Amino acid sequence: MVIRLFRRHLILACVVILAAVIAVTMTANFSGKGKGNAVGTATALSSGEQSPSSSAASSAVPVSGATEMRAVWVPYLSLNMSSEADKSEQAFQKKFGAIVSTAKTCGMNTLIVQVRPFGDALYPSSYFPWSHIISGTQGKDPGYDPLKDMVEASHKAGLKIQAWVNPLRIQAAGSPAILAESNPYYKFRNDNSKSDYVSDFQNGAYYNPAYEDVRQLVADGVKEIAQKYAVDGIQFDDYFYPTSDASFDQKAYGAYCTEAKKTGAPLALADWRRANINSLVSLVYREIKSVKSSVVFGIAPQGNTKNDMDMGADVYSWCSAKGYVDYICPQLYYNFQNPTLPFNTAADNWKKIVKNKDIKLYLGLAVYKAGSDADSGTWKTSSTILANQIKYGRDSACNGFMFYSCDYLTGNQTKQEVQNVIKLLN
Repeated sequence: MVIRLFRRHLILACVVILAAVIAVTMTANFSGKGKGNAVGTATALSSGEQSPSSSAASSAVPVSGATEMRAVWVPYLSLNMSSEADKSEQAFQKKFGAIVSTAKTCGMNTLIVQVRPFGDALYPSSYFPWSHIISGTQGKDPGYDPLKDMVEASHKAGLKIQAWVNPLRIQAAGSPAILAESNPYYKFRNDNSKSDYVSDFQNGAYYNPAYEDVRQLVADGVKEIAQKYAVDGIQFDDYFYPTSDASFDQKAYGAYCTEAKKTGAPLALADWRRANINSLVSLVYREIKSVKSSVVFGIAPQGNTKNDMDMGADVYSWCSAKGYVDYICPQLYYNFQNPTLPFNTAADNWKKIVKNKDIKLYLGLAVYKAGSDADSGTWKTSSTILANQIKYGRDSACNGFMFYSCDYLTGNQTKQEVQNVIKLLN
């Protein structure tokens, strides 16, 4: 009798314990779904959008609002004072102040400000002439320091600021119309031994990164920014070699091949160009870190990796090895319906490319396309495309977003999309 009773109690206790375990497990699973984790239900899409799927989302780790990058690009045209009747410092400060105010209202925490668009500078530089964007004429001192003003205004408003540099472009499509006599272009062009350190191509002019002197010039200019200004970061944009045409650097490549054949087989032109850009990027990284290790260095390449590789941007090396970048921000200017490269496909691809755990992945989003006829009118099918891209990026555990550009955070064309973005950022 006692034995039977003991057995009954033992069985009853086991049943109770098993029931408790099941209950705890169900509660944990239910709680995980409620917090929007990767195991939860998919984000609902507005009509007209395709429902994306992501293998990357299965291991997503949400990024907190305190650490999520929420940046907006400020291109040189948004800072253009050249056509203004009033080119004073006060007028510039007012122009930039409006940009800061809009960024804050929209929930941004960082400004990416273009300070060297054409081998020039929006600040007093020891290497490059004053930009025509400020004074109207390249090389003309405006009498104040725009970058100093922008750093102070950004930090005062609680925003971080990064200096955006175009490393190789000197002139494009005839802009600027006149290069200053102090422009390094003339220093190289007028020296017969260094005349091909710069290359004239399709109504433009570019530095040739095949040469150590050129790479050092670019790196010195970046280091100067890190030394003189309290910027939080420095960024290169997506422009490297302007063409795949062999005539761009024929002399330099020919000299390389002649030398390389003495000991082995030379690299193909495309591989050699990527090696040149890799040397430039790694040098810039070292120079920045030699000044201040906390200043981050990142690159915003095109979203299409084939295009990147064709122009010398070896994104695969940058995203896997140490010593190139602290972050990468591909410009994913596509929506979910893009027939060539849908947004979700591109985002998933970049998630796989970033193999170095210390490199942050930000997604560049095309605010300028919102509500427009771009991409066969597919940006008009919904007013939540950008918002759903943010949700997708968060589910994929990317580290934040950069929006192009500040001018499109206001205006009727993008109003609905931007309002939906603001709801997610504030």
